[in-house]
Amino acid sequence: MHFLSEFWHSLIGALPWDWAHYGYMRLALLAVFLAAPLFALIGTQVVGLRLVFFSDTLGHAALAGLGIGVVARLAEPWWAMLAWAVAIALLMTWVQRRSRAAADTVLGVFMAFSVALGIMLLSRSGQSNRLVTYLIGDVLGITGHGLAGLAVVLMVAIALAWRWFNALALTGLNASLAGSRGVRVAWVQTGFALLVAVAVTMVIPWIGLLLINAFLVLPAAAARMLARDTRQYLVWAASIALTAGVGGLISSFYWDTPTGATIVLWAAAFYALAFVIHPRRAGSSAVAEATET
Repeated sequence: MHFLSEFWHSLIGALPWDWAHYGYMRLALLAVFLAAPLFALIGTQVVGLRLVFFSDTLGHAALAGLGIGVVARLAEPWWAMLAWAVAIALLMTWVQRRSRAAADTVLGVFMAFSVALGIMLLSRSGQSNRLVTYLIGDVLGITGHGLAGLAVVLMVAIALAWRWFNALALTGLNASLAGSRGVRVAWVQTGFALLVAVAVTMVIPWIGLLLINAFLVLPAAAARMLARDTRQYLVWAASIALTAGVGGLISSFYWDTPTGATIVLWAAAFYALAFVIHPRRAGSSAVAEATET
């Protein structure tokens, strides 16, 4: 691992541009290379299965986990954020399966509760200033441990996509049909919910609570308008996420702007460009067609 780290720093450090001479920029660039395919894999399913509000709820729910971690005086409140996000993902999935209420109503209830709880706990602890850090994020502060965690989550996501991609797509289109085809619908839904919870919580410290869902959704939404089949959908989503990540990272260095926000603006620009190229696909069933291929 040390050899790979030294090789990466030497490789990027040899580039002629100013930003490449800073160690934190080289680590941030590696984080982008890991996060882009991870969020492309998850984002294509989130957009295709209309789970955008679900992932957004998980992102905001992490605020309550942050408050719990601060009140508990944990050295790293991220662990409390992860535990809370996982618990909320499981609970939301369970309630949605057993409630007759609309899905967005259930998600709205959990989001409101988690955000209110997080703000209350942070205010009571006297450390509400930490809220700003997690709201905005800072990819430039990523460490070797954070990169290792991202790599592990990416490998898990690839393995699950290889095993469950078709099952998840069929479940999203018609759960009853999926069940009749032998798909364990409850297991597939729960497994994907946990993956989204872990991935979102993993990247929150670097992208920020306010922007995490945008980075998850925008590349996939843009790819939806450009792709003609499943393979193109994934390739386009990963390419857009990677380009927006690298472009936003380097731009923020020269413009002196928040990195997470700059990355999201790049992704939004790609969405706008895709809309100009294929405006009629913005609300079409391109994703459904892709997942059926």
